[in-house]
Amino acid sequence: MAWFLGLGIAGVVLLVLSFVLDGVLEGLLDGISVVDGLLDGLLSLPVIAGFLSMLGFSGALALGTTGLGAVGATVIGVPAGVLTGWLAYRLSRALMRDYSGAAPRDDDLIGVSGSVVTAIPADGYGEVLVRLAGQPVKLAAKSPVAVARGAEVWVEQTLSQSAVSVRPVER
Repeated sequence: MAWFLGLGIAGVVLLVLSFVLDGVLEGLLDGISVVDGLLDGLLSLPVIAGFLSMLGFSGALALGTTGLGAVGATVIGVPAGVLTGWLAYRLSRALMRDYSGAAPRDDDLIGVSGSVVTAIPADGYGEVLVRLAGQPVKLAAKSPVAVARGAEVWVEQTLSQSAVSVRPVER
């Protein structure tokens, strides 16, 4: 039973190490053209950790509760380990495909409304607060006419990465 418990504990330790050494095992096989893309994540640390820990713990459970012996416990532990390794592989693939939307760009600011937080003098700079992708963003703003604090404005163009040209909203 000690061997099975040792395998289970080693799998848990390997899982913890996989958080620190993410991608190292895959990186070791990068130079070998024969296996390039062949395994595609099947030898990742989470998959191996899931296999080892389930093999060890289910084998120890089978050995402790039944009289099957080490061979019988291994026969029970291997399929359980393969199933857990496959589930870890599928979960990691699903998480790797979870792409969020593209990052907002400067051009996404054009046409966005905002409010002036620091008054803008004519042909001078002030500050506006706009919402970009649901997040408040404070930007330097320039306007051809004076705009008072609290006024609603529209972004006409981006001047730089953190400055925009605005015009007041006419009501």
